[in-house]
Amino acid sequence: MSAGLIGKKVGMTQIFNEDGVSIPVTVIEAGPCFIIQKKSTEKDGYCAVQVGFEQKSKNVRKPEAGHFKSAGKGIFRRLKEFRVNEKDLQGLNLGDELKADLFKVGEKVKVTGFTKGRGFTGVVKRWNFSGGSDAHGSKFHRKGGAVGQNVHPGKIWKGKRMAGRLGNEQVTIKNLEVVKIYPEKNLLLLKGAIPGATGGVVYIKKSK
Repeated sequence: MSAGLIGKKVGMTQIFNEDGVSIPVTVIEAGPCFIIQKKSTEKDGYCAVQVGFEQKSKNVRKPEAGHFKSAGKGIFRRLKEFRVNEKDLQGLNLGDELKADLFKVGEKVKVTGFTKGRGFTGVVKRWNFSGGSDAHGSKFHRKGGAVGQNVHPGKIWKGKRMAGRLGNEQVTIKNLEVVKIYPEKNLLLLKGAIPGATGGVVYIKKSK
């Protein structure tokens, strides 16, 4: 099945394999998710399923409640659409529950999340500029330096590396190995790190 899951990053830890080798893993609370909507080639031009995660009961508008009514599983805070093929679409129904056992141990997955937001930062932190001398007489420590030209063209070129907002960008990490699965606890252990802070929402799908 090519559908994916919405999850929440719990944190990082390590486990040991049979040879006693330490494996760094990221723990993800993957689901339970429910299928809210199906999209077919005949009706929508492509095949996909919309998945819901984390139920909510407050601040629900009538159009929102109507959208979730056909699935009959409540109203969800998080929604994500995953492309599937026609064969998989036929085997999925509205209201079906998707859990961590959607994946298998040893399988490769890709995880999409948002990196940690670090606010407005200077060029040393944002672009790894070396900066100037740390001597007491120097007045150039962590500044960006000259950015423009004298007369011609007399402007700053687009794409110039300068201070600005860092982080909070969507990033996808591919080919992460599923090391362990705890279906009863909805936990998924992936080898390596994934983007985002602890508690951040991530989207998991099989790597092609």
